Amino acid sequence: MKRVLVIDDEPLARMVVLEYLQDFADQLEVIQECNDGFEGLKAIQQHQPDLVFLDVQMPKINGFEMLELVDNPPSVIFTTAFDEYAIKAFEAHAVDYLLKPFSKERFNKAIEKYLSQAPVAAQHAKKTEDLLEAVANSPAQHERIVVKTGTKVKIIPVQDVIYLQADDDYVSVFTAEGSYLKNKTMNFFEQMLDPRYFVRVHRSYIIAIQQITRIDPYEKDSHLAILKSGAKIPVSKTGYVKLKGVLGI
Repeated sequence: MKRVLVIDDEPLARMVVLEYLQDFADQLEVIQECNDGFEGLKAIQQHQPDLVFLDVQMPKINGFEMLELVDNPPSVIFTTAFDEYAIKAFEAHAVDYLLKPFSKERFNKAIEKYLSQAPVAAQHAKKTEDLLEAVANSPAQHERIVVKTGTKVKIIPVQDVIYLQADDDYVSVFTAEGSYLKNKTMNFFEQMLDPRYFVRVHRSYIIAIQQITRIDPYEKDSHLAILKSGAKIPVSKTGYVKLKGVLGI
């Protein structure tokens, strides 16, 4: 029996999914329904479901942001009315997606597709991670960074970011309030952040351009970017070329 979670801020939408799932009661068990991303994240951590029906556009944090906070994401079927960019990402990486309003016939096809692929759960997790990388370029994902701090979720507006630093399998996001770990790669943030305001100056550093006070020569062909916070960030030879291009010097 596969364990199922339904996450959607619209009660009617949840009701439709629950009603359609009744035909699969011998294979799928609904363990909880959630009305926002915070509740959904907590439920995933608590129940470790096999399959999640997930809306993308929700208040507080959206479906993509919620999935970024999950260490081992389950299989996901998206139930949403979303933009063309995300649909292309869904087609490439999601188990399936249902554009609202969807028929029972279309819903059944999504379930049958999931059940036929269910034994390869590890592949589903990889697909979910690949999808999150793909939607990083969507404008909706450019405005903030969502992180976990203990059991709490913090939303960081990108304008509050001073710099980012690679930290093993994580990235440390530095703000005036402190630093926060995000389970993403530097390449992810390089794609996500607006290149007019952020530049990767080193394989381990991305800095906010407005935070730079000066650039000092360092060893050989390298430099140091001195930030308003007092932080000294190494700038590689390649990074210096990028930085000069952005600053117009």
